[in-house]
Amino acid sequence: MATVTATTKVPEVRDVTRIERIGAHSHIRGLGLDDALEPRQASQGMVGQLAARRAAGVVLEMIREGKIAGRAVLIAGQPGTGKTAIAMGMAQALGPDTPFTAIAGSEIFSLEMSKTEALTQAFRRSIGVRIKEETEIIEGEVVEIQIDRPATGTGSKVGKLTLKTTEMETIYDLGTKMIESLTKDKVQAGDVITIDKATGKISKLGRSFTRARDYDAMGSQTKFVQCPDGELQKRKEVVHTVSLHEIDVINSRTQGFLALFSGDTGEIKSEVREQINAKVAEWREEGKAEIIPGVLFIDEVHMLDIESFSFLNRALESDMAPVLIMATNRGITRIRGTSYRSPHGIPIDLLDRLLIVSTSPYSEKGHEADPPHPV
Repeated sequence: MATVTATTKVPEVRDVTRIERIGAHSHIRGLGLDDALEPRQASQGMVGQLAARRAAGVVLEMIREGKIAGRAVLIAGQPGTGKTAIAMGMAQALGPDTPFTAIAGSEIFSLEMSKTEALTQAFRRSIGVRIKEETEIIEGEVVEIQIDRPATGTGSKVGKLTLKTTEMETIYDLGTKMIESLTKDKVQAGDVITIDKATGKISKLGRSFTRARDYDAMGSQTKFVQCPDGELQKRKEVVHTVSLHEIDVINSRTQGFLALFSGDTGEIKSEVREQINAKVAEWREEGKAEIIPGVLFIDEVHMLDIESFSFLNRALESDMAPVLIMATNRGITRIRGTSYRSPHGIPIDLLDRLLIVSTSPYSEKGHEADPPHPV
């Protein structure tokens, strides 16, 4: 009697990258352009709208080179043609260091705050200040931590920390607070750490390569670094990036930093802003700070009224103005607050300053946008 052996085919397991869509535009990672600013058909989450994406890419290059100050961009097109997606793509392409603020046109109308104050706060959120400062740090590999607890159980702990570089080794005496910080950060022999001398802040850089064989198995978060060379004590330049609005809020009242987290900023006096502008200008001259003009994106811009447009026109002339990008889906419509009709519901004097990028409706295939019809 013949025996039949059944072979079970085991399917090959492949790693699948999970793409989580949290919002309508959370999948967009850029504008999908190549090095020559030519748009790819589908790339970085963007599909179609090739002409509009190329135009956005040119604007992006001008922003990076600082050649478009005092000008604004209007993305105009029918609903559902990807105007907000292009603005989000521009924000992603600018990188995390460039401030990007997105608001809707109707957001500025509030009983708690005037329209101009809401717009001023949005403008100042979009301007970053990169502040440089020199700090003294101790950087080295931990050789040994020795903590002596008092025999009675009461009293302060004392200890010694031995740090080394490739050229030297030093023993430091530790106080109670430093011992607590080391215990909290779970610092042990073999870790490469930096200690800020001014604040006493400890940062773990990783484990030393010489200790790579200490354990058979380690988590993916374990990072191996070289043992530092040179002196243990070094001077290091630290760069902080904050927005002008954050500086305004902190200086607007006592314990203003708490308002940053609660969101209850209220109206900020113009005197506070003038003092901050003067201080930032002083830092710029001394080379301590650098201004990063960001991007302010106003969606549904036809919802603004004539006073808001007048404010925008004036604000664009300021020496610390971000690049303003607006989006609208209206054609010739009435300007809010007046009886005049105008293209896109924007006054003519502001419209003259705008670089208009038009988006075209998608074809029935759904993959490509129809080319714009010649006028």
